[in-house]
Amino acid sequence: MTKLMNITTIAVTTAVAALMSSGPLVRAAEDDTGKAKTEQTGQLARKDYKFVRDAAQGGLLEVKLGELAKQKGTSPAVQKFGDQMVADHSKANDELKQIASQKAVTLPSDLTRREQSEVEHLQKLNGKDFDKAYATRMVKDHQKDIKEFERAAKDCQDSDVKAFAQKTLPTLEHHAQMAQQMESSIKQQEVSPTGR
Repeated sequence: MTKLMNITTIAVTTAVAALMSSGPLVRAAEDDTGKAKTEQTGQLARKDYKFVRDAAQGGLLEVKLGELAKQKGTSPAVQKFGDQMVADHSKANDELKQIASQKAVTLPSDLTRREQSEVEHLQKLNGKDFDKAYATRMVKDHQKDIKEFERAAKDCQDSDVKAFAQKTLPTLEHHAQMAQQMESSIKQQEVSPTGR
């Protein structure tokens, strides 16, 4: 009996060691739909992976909302900003995909249920209500993004991920300024409907 337990212990230990050294770390998580999904963190430390995953997810949402702003925006500032979001975030998403591929990391390809709900909420708005809600959202989003990218530019362990954060940060800061100007412009239009 003792010999059987020793053999079992050795077999389990060997199997665990083989799994741990076999390649990228794969872990199960639940997405916003409550379904299990597999995340492949590849060669990245957990914190670096979280930043990359969140940046990719946020980039997908910015592109989707930018497309919506180009369609539904009534203010030229909203439409122009939406166009800029699609262009800049698509470019950043492509760069991030390349880094992820090199690091054997799986990135999200769809919006979360929460993000899809946010898109649907904005889709239901029209005219100035849409413009105001979109502008407010973009100011808040970019303030949050700047903090996350500043942290990543300072704290990420992977040099490629850190360089991506450092390179992208000035663009996000520019977006934040544009979003604040857009929001101010929309608020002025509310006070003075004729635009004067």
